[in-house]
Amino acid sequence: MKNGILDFIIFDKHRTLPNQNFGTMKHLSLLLGFLLILQSCTDTTSESTTSSYFDNSGRDDILSGGVKMIPIQTESGEFKVWTKRTGNNPKMKVLLLHGGPGATHEYLECFDSFFPQAEIEYYYYDQLESFYSDRPNDSSLWSVERYVDEVEQVRKALGLTNDNFYLYGSSWGGMLCMEYALKYQSNLKGLIISNMMASIPDYVAYANDVLGPQLDPEVLAEIRELEAAEDYANPRYSELIYTNYYPKHVLRMPLEEWPDPVNRAFANINPNLYVTMQGPSEFGVVGDAKLKNWDVKDRLSEISVPTLSIGGAFDTMDPKHMEWIASEVQNGKYLHCPNGSHMAMYDDQETFFTGLIQFIREVDSGQFE
Repeated sequence: MKNGILDFIIFDKHRTLPNQNFGTMKHLSLLLGFLLILQSCTDTTSESTTSSYFDNSGRDDILSGGVKMIPIQTESGEFKVWTKRTGNNPKMKVLLLHGGPGATHEYLECFDSFFPQAEIEYYYYDQLESFYSDRPNDSSLWSVERYVDEVEQVRKALGLTNDNFYLYGSSWGGMLCMEYALKYQSNLKGLIISNMMASIPDYVAYANDVLGPQLDPEVLAEIRELEAAEDYANPRYSELIYTNYYPKHVLRMPLEEWPDPVNRAFANINPNLYVTMQGPSEFGVVGDAKLKNWDVKDRLSEISVPTLSIGGAFDTMDPKHMEWIASEVQNGKYLHCPNGSHMAMYDDQETFFTGLIQFIREVDSGQFE
């Protein structure tokens, strides 16, 4: 207790007590004894409650601030993917899968504002072909199956186990979550499917039948005209989508107010990977995009690990479908963000992170039902 009450009350040998009558020396001795006991209790309490969350002792990623480039084996050879750890918690470790395909971890950086306070250890991760990782531009590697295998290799390299491993996936990352659980759920402690449906055909129908008609009729007509001509590279198409569709269903903020992590993620997206997998349209998946027929609705009942499905009322994905996912898996729960869109982690942040952290804690404590 430096510079505290003890320093104030202890006098040097030349100092006298006022009127030599502060009390007897016996009283002073008792007072000092009491304060020493108080100081001891305070110091002990402080030591016992000191968290090791930010203690990097013994970590092999101290030099790089938690960053590791993890080697990934593929049919085309070995490549490296970028990961970054924050915090220490042997019981709660979350691997974050970004969307796209071909986006980056950057738009998930808002997790920095919530997970450390909850003392949840978490890992950012750019998938192969995404900005911080190797980008071989090899379309033979662009498949759901290979990316699922990549997630498993990353898990092993990071030492995550079914005693502590939570897999979170946003959008395309949510697809990977479902596919990973269907193949490797014995490695999981918990699963979080964020803002993603279990069927691309159902997503396409929702975009065309529900979200499209909510736009201004003239705007929708012009978008449809450009799509019919497959004129997706036309700057007018991007302008119409960004100014009308995105602020309503992707991130419900004026474009000029979008957070820097989101802007960086959009600027750094891999367009070749995105178009090959997702297609050029923002209303579902069109053409010969690889994900066009993806659907695991009939297999969700195979997932037994505790699962949280997250959806937003204004999402590009159908919130009713995402609620249904939680009822279809064996041990699921739905988190609805009433003000949220596809990036509910920003436009309904309090609901999103309160529910997400509560889920992880409930699973960790064995209280999830």
